[in-house]
Amino acid sequence: MSNFLRDRAAIVGIGWTPYSKNSGVSTLELALRAIAAAADDAGLRPSDIDGFITHSVGDSATAASVAACVGVPDPHVVLDLVGGGSMSAATVGAAAMAVATGQADTVVCWRALNARSEFRMGGTGRAAPALTEFQYQTPYGLFAPPQQYALVAQAYMDASGATAEDLAAVAITQRDNASHNPRAMMRTPLTLDAYLAAPWISDPLRLYDCCLETDAAVAVVVTTAERARDLDTPPILISGAATGGGHSLYSGARTDYSISAAADLAPRLYDNAGLGPEDIDIAQLYDAFTPLVLMQLEDYRLVPRHSAPEFVAAGNTKVGGQLPVNTHGGHLSEGYVHGLNHVIEAALQLRGTAALQVPGAEVALCTGQPGYVSGVSSALILRADR
Repeated sequence: MSNFLRDRAAIVGIGWTPYSKNSGVSTLELALRAIAAAADDAGLRPSDIDGFITHSVGDSATAASVAACVGVPDPHVVLDLVGGGSMSAATVGAAAMAVATGQADTVVCWRALNARSEFRMGGTGRAAPALTEFQYQTPYGLFAPPQQYALVAQAYMDASGATAEDLAAVAITQRDNASHNPRAMMRTPLTLDAYLAAPWISDPLRLYDCCLETDAAVAVVVTTAERARDLDTPPILISGAATGGGHSLYSGARTDYSISAAADLAPRLYDNAGLGPEDIDIAQLYDAFTPLVLMQLEDYRLVPRHSAPEFVAAGNTKVGGQLPVNTHGGHLSEGYVHGLNHVIEAALQLRGTAALQVPGAEVALCTGQPGYVSGVSSALILRADR
């Protein structure tokens, strides 16, 4: 996204299905339900949409099939982005580009997945992924995301001095946030003793360091800022969007895995938005695993290098703190809809209608997975249109 596109597009509708361990329906049905809800939220009909953008890892309905089911015979934009949470923010950035340049009038972005009942990440019984690097990880037993991210976690902990208690502070804070959120799958308070007593998943990651496997869909409707002001809901301006490269654990030029690719992406993102880290009121940070929250606080320049553990432990990421983070509970406690549910929460916060509202929230940072394994990342800066 160039400066030319700054604030020219806006989020006008959001929708979601219940978050569960077994939806009982197909990913196509989930997508259609979330899209219908998002269109209704904007005061539109699903057939008013002429652009369709989604992201997946081979586990969902395609954009073309959704367009057909919605009843749009001539969609102007049909885009399937390959990637899990890495591409969540990129879908909204692509939608902003499409409407600002006149390719489409109204674009819906969504993520639909049955990630618990159907397609479990790293699960067995499926063909090996079509990734060149898979051949390099299999001899070492690195099949599942927790195993891969355990290496990242250990690198960050070694570099920063972060401890298990620092990871626990992330999980406990987000569970406290989720206790206020009716959408959240996990709302029972989490204690340090319970965190430390939980089973290891892949050292240094315990059970509560890992996101929830979730069946759900979320959808976001984007149109031009001008048109948005004539619709039913307060527009949420898309001030900045950026997509960037990432790390590979198995090949590539990067050698310091304690710093994510977000550190490279962040300057472009802020420049696109015409804002800086000091302008961010709330941050919805991709949290497939607890260490990613600490790393992104630093990599997006929200706190100094290696100070994130102390920052979180001091309560600064709680609502009422210096920088509220993952106010819905995040992927760790609300549910894992591959990054796009963070955009839903950001929109609610900027409208002033969130379950656990941050008073005066005007600017939100939303991030995708910060580039590990997939080799790509993306992020957004959203702003209330006051």
